[in-house]
Amino acid sequence: MKDIQIRKHIVAAQKLGAIKDRAFRLIGKKIGRVSEYEVNAFIFSEFKKEGLITEKKYPAQIAAFGSNTSFVHYFPKKRGSKIIGKNNLVLIDVWAKLDEGDAPFADITWMGYTGKNIPKEVQKTFELVLGARNEAIRFLTRGLRRKKLPGSREVENIARSYFKKRSVEKYFPHGLGHSLSVARVHGTYFRFSRKSDSRLKIMIPFTIEPGLYYRGKFGVRSEINCYVTEHHKLVMTGKVQKTIVKI
Repeated sequence: MKDIQIRKHIVAAQKLGAIKDRAFRLIGKKIGRVSEYEVNAFIFSEFKKEGLITEKKYPAQIAAFGSNTSFVHYFPKKRGSKIIGKNNLVLIDVWAKLDEGDAPFADITWMGYTGKNIPKEVQKTFELVLGARNEAIRFLTRGLRRKKLPGSREVENIARSYFKKRSVEKYFPHGLGHSLSVARVHGTYFRFSRKSDSRLKIMIPFTIEPGLYYRGKFGVRSEINCYVTEHHKLVMTGKVQKTIVKI
């Protein structure tokens, strides 16, 4: 991609970060009175204000509370969506691009909690997810210092190995991430997968998004956006979550 397209991706990533913050604030003001569906609708209204559009194939954003965070792709519906109460885990996953023809997507996921005392099991899972994410980043950074663009399978296996050593790999059901393109949030340039033969590419933004999901209980995901510069530097294009947001 051209420099201008990368800049447009960065702007979109920053806007998504701000929208995510506003969604968390909305939840905090309306605990016990706001549903997942209403948070989803709020996110769409913020897209319009910020000049963002999302993909037609996946128009609904992910706003999951409590046990619904245990589903990898949970899209709240008007009927049956949960009302957020106190001491609930919250997962917000948003993806959009500037409403311009050549602008690429951004795609982020953050975790929040509507209480002061985060359960130990949730906190431990969050730390495991961040550990896998950070291990993948370190692997990428080391390789790029040697001017080496790793294969996407190599990066995938780094995160999987981290989980496997801690006996939780079976709770990681999806790939580590994907490229971000102009037409699609799940770009076609490359994706992280145990079966992928693709390699990372210079100046193509992508996600790193490990997660652990305990069906019917809760799930945790951390998703960041990155790209590799022409000088083989790894750049993260938005804030990187380090702690669960207390809402």
